[in-house]
Amino acid sequence: MSMSDVRLWTPEGFRDNLWRKAEDIAALHDGGHVILPLGIFLELDETTRRNAIERIGVELLPGDALDAVLPYLAHLPLVALAFPAFNDGRSYSKAELLRTRHGYRGEIRATGDVLIDQIAHMFRVGFSTLEIVNPYTIGQLEAGKEAGIPLYYQPAAKASAAPGSYAWRRVSA
Repeated sequence: MSMSDVRLWTPEGFRDNLWRKAEDIAALHDGGHVILPLGIFLELDETTRRNAIERIGVELLPGDALDAVLPYLAHLPLVALAFPAFNDGRSYSKAELLRTRHGYRGEIRATGDVLIDQIAHMFRVGFSTLEIVNPYTIGQLEAGKEAGIPLYYQPAAKASAAPGSYAWRRVSA
């Protein structure tokens, strides 16, 4: 899969992707916005990181500790959270923690195996952009068919748009 196969989805629809993934620090010398794996990001010397931080994003795999990026959150413009398989939901938790516990306001991007049925929940827990590569999902989104459930029982990082959307036990009397 090349980056040209990736479509970037937001709550407002598809948009151009300004970021590219890289596997080493050489990509920083080419200019532009670069998403680095966590290990490469942590290996950057402090001067390099400080001088290029506005164009560096970091990608965490499900098994990567969120704590590793916490010291950099105030300056990181993008945190990408990977979904290597649809049945691995650890990145949902990380997105929610970034938004609520850690107050991160930058872009949180879902990467990997993002399917149509996950999109509404991803936005509710705090993702701001989703990399879509699945042809069926792309087709559904292009046709204006976003899957989702209109009512929610659980609280989330993003408040429900409609009053009363939570279960009766979540609504104040």
